Amino acid sequence: MDHLSDLEAIGRIVLSLILGGDIGWERERANKAAGLRTYALVCQGAALFMIASVLLGEASIEEDMPSPYDPSRIGSTIVQGIGFLAAGVIFVSGNRVRGLTTAAGIWVTAALGLLVGAGFYLVAVVGTLSTLAVLTALQGIENRFVRSEDREDNDQGGRDEGARGGH
Repeated sequence: MDHLSDLEAIGRIVLSLILGGDIGWERERANKAAGLRTYALVCQGAALFMIASVLLGEASIEEDMPSPYDPSRIGSTIVQGIGFLAAGVIFVSGNRVRGLTTAAGIWVTAALGLLVGAGFYLVAVVGTLSTLAVLTALQGIENRFVRSEDREDNDQGGRDEGARGGH
């Protein structure tokens, strides 16, 4: 296994900011509360934790520690922490649930950061492109085929991330 160099770690951080920022930019353009900075930081934070996990794993191998280090342990705690963060953007009002797309976007962005931090660049880029396709192309389909009373409109008149309660 090759050691993670400082230069490659910096490249991973920069890529995570770009990919998270791409999704955040789309959310900014859609006038959502969580935008460019939020998504960039979530992706970067997940990447930093994964980079730290990789570096800790390398250090444990070099020091010949008695028990093997499992880098997936830090990644699994990121999933839990992001779940807590994402839950803070979900609101229920009557039979409407708002914020689900934002919560899901934050969750996906953290996964992208983990992928970048672990060095799976192509998968992260494809994941980013597919996420952007879901956020943009599927919104057009929803606008065309879902009745307006089945959608929750935000105060700018655009589609907000809403769904009927219970779905």
